[in-house]
Amino acid sequence: MCGIVGIYSHREQVSPETLQRATRSMYHRGPDGQRQWISADHRIGLGHARLSIIDLTTGDQPIHSEDGRTHIIVNGEFYEYEAIQRELKSRGHRLSTRSDSEIALHLWEELGPQCMHQLRGEFALILWDEKQHCLFAARDRFGIKPLFYAWHKDALYVASEVKALFAAGVPARWDEESVYHAVAFAGHQMRTLYDGVYQVPPGHHLLATDRHFQINCYWDFNYPAASVTAPNRSSEDYAAQFRHELEEAVRIRLRADVPVGVYLSGGLDSCAVLGLAARHHPEPIRAFTLTFEQAEYDEGPIAREMAALTGAEFHTIPIGQRHLAENFADAIAQAECACVNAHGVAKFLLSKAVRDAGYKVVITGEGSDEILGGYAHFRRDMLLYNREGQNPEEIKQLLTWLDEHNTVSRGLLLPDGDVGNLESVKRVLGYVPSWMETFSSRAMKMQPLLDRDFAHRFEGCEPYRPLLADIDVESRLKGRDPIHQSLYLWGKSVLPGYILTMLGDRMEMAHSIEGRLPFLDHKVVECVCSQPVSMKIRGMTEKYVLREAVRDVVTDTVYRRQKHPFLSPPATLTPDETFHDFVQDTLRGPVMAAVPFFNQKAVVSLLDRLPEMDVGARVANDQVLMLLMSICVLQERFGLAA
Repeated sequence: MCGIVGIYSHREQVSPETLQRATRSMYHRGPDGQRQWISADHRIGLGHARLSIIDLTTGDQPIHSEDGRTHIIVNGEFYEYEAIQRELKSRGHRLSTRSDSEIALHLWEELGPQCMHQLRGEFALILWDEKQHCLFAARDRFGIKPLFYAWHKDALYVASEVKALFAAGVPARWDEESVYHAVAFAGHQMRTLYDGVYQVPPGHHLLATDRHFQINCYWDFNYPAASVTAPNRSSEDYAAQFRHELEEAVRIRLRADVPVGVYLSGGLDSCAVLGLAARHHPEPIRAFTLTFEQAEYDEGPIAREMAALTGAEFHTIPIGQRHLAENFADAIAQAECACVNAHGVAKFLLSKAVRDAGYKVVITGEGSDEILGGYAHFRRDMLLYNREGQNPEEIKQLLTWLDEHNTVSRGLLLPDGDVGNLESVKRVLGYVPSWMETFSSRAMKMQPLLDRDFAHRFEGCEPYRPLLADIDVESRLKGRDPIHQSLYLWGKSVLPGYILTMLGDRMEMAHSIEGRLPFLDHKVVECVCSQPVSMKIRGMTEKYVLREAVRDVVTDTVYRRQKHPFLSPPATLTPDETFHDFVQDTLRGPVMAAVPFFNQKAVVSLLDRLPEMDVGARVANDQVLMLLMSICVLQERFGLAA
């Protein structure tokens, strides 16, 4: 797991100082060594900040081909690489390292862009092929590893983080339209908050030559059409199939030349990972768990019970409101995006504790909810849009139950208040996914806080139009079950744009920790996609197939527990704590005044009304305040111009 940067200049020579500055900006991603390579004509530069996990002695990068004409830098891990190494050697390739990264170089020589189909893992890569005179860059299928690019002064810049592009000289400016959309929902396939800075979308690769530039898709979610008759298989068969794929994905992620730990919460996902990992690890696994003072947010006791079942070494990291206040700005600067809860800050502190404990690699449960319908809004969709054979009165009662049993995520996972006009979504899809209603209800709370000129500039701009414009609705969504449609759209936007950023790579790599995600192994996902909706959500039970598949390796408490999203306690609920004071001071002060998108008087008015609100309203409005706070941090840290 590393940081990578590439510069491809069509005119001026690549400056060694510029390349070095960009590489150094990602020191946190690769503290074990930094190297750069510049081509003989000084038009190509590759920089690599290394976190050594596999092949600690010979795995430095860039890695060069036998003839010295192809060069690669990689961030991430390729699994099952030993078998590919043997095959490459049998076909005459001479490998200069024992690193998993090198296989991509030689597969490219044989297959070109089609090599992506041979790679399994979490990764981003940049490759320069002198013979073909092209720069190739690619990102894993789900966007676990970040990869950004920008054009500036007739040069293409590609890097793991936006701050590396800024360090290389790309202007640091807000993209006002993207900021407006960020108020409404988290994530877009290609856009970022920054003008001229784009993402290589998950499952895509970039190809650039002197005269051409293109981005192509090499993988996508493939849900079956609702009209397709599912195989006549039992629930037990489906669970056994899923168990096989998931257990294998966990097993191969235990391979490392350094110790491997596990992030453990009280949720089914991380508990399943620990339970399966313990079956394939010769020694007790170290499990790291965040704990909070507020009981409704603390999963420590459930995690402890799970650790005891597996014989894991249980290590807790207590997080208080003071810790969130002290680390909020640093965490947001690492994420480079806006947040809706301080859970990312808690993850930032978790990775710091793991690093301090001497670990570089952890296996996590991220991605399970996104592929198995774990969130409350997916269950709401099931009740609203899968009504065949259901009693209307029973549906009404279940919707009420769902709302009453998810109070901690009010406005985050279920709609709260006015959802605004989503007719354009309904016209395209035939319905409105509940997660879009939820995010739109938050956007409605943000509208009164916007600067008048800023709001007027985007009046009538529908935030989901750009997302839907990037989707081939006819071939990917039409005729699919509404739950699968909702899962697909979530997987294209919120998963890479928020979950895998704010709760994944960026918080882990802030402290040089590599996160491995077995639920987002593409073979696991392809298995899940092929299974019927009833294996994902059955009644009010979410992630049904996972529960049945891992019942023998998790506690009964975990097996029976409803999904609780990982959240940190909102600042609005603890007015006497440091974090609350930090929010108040920031939003009432000069930093907020310098942000060009909001009306500070309206923001202060909201702050003044907080004490009069009930708990539910304060929880919902805490998300609004976190958005404002994170925009303030980004403005100040990066000196962003409008």
